[in-house]
Amino acid sequence: QVQLVESGGGLVQAGGSLRLSCAASGRTFNSYVMGWFRQAPGKEREFVAATSWTGGRTSYADSVKGRFTISRDNAENTGYLQMNSLKPEDTAVYYCAATTGWGTQKYDYWGQGTQVTVSS
Repeated sequence: QVQLVESGGGLVQAGGSLRLSCAASGRTFNSYVMGWFRQAPGKEREFVAATSWTGGRTSYADSVKGRFTISRDNAENTGYLQMNSLKPEDTAVYYCAATTGWGTQKYDYWGQGTQVTVSS
C-alpha cells in the first residue's frame, strides 16, 4: 500500500496561484495512478485531475481545464497540482489519492487533505 501526505494549501486571492504537493511513501509510487479530488463545504467530493503511472496521460475536470496542471516526479515519490487563475469557487479541501487502474473513479488510498481558500 501507499501513504499520501498533501501540503501547499493556503489562502490566496482570486487570480492567484498555488502548488499542492502529494508526498508518497510505501509501495513504489509509479505503481499507481495519482489523482486529485476536492470537497467544498456542503458539497460532495469531486474529481479534479489525474495522471497515469509515468505521467504520460492526464485527465481534468472541465471546471479546471486550462487553469490547473497535474504532474508527478516518480524519482521523488511526489505528485503536484499547479493551480493558476484561482477562483473563489475553487475553495475546498483538496485530497490526493492513488489507484492502480486508469480511468476509474474508485481510488484506494487517500491523503488527509489540505485546505485551499480563495478570497474574492
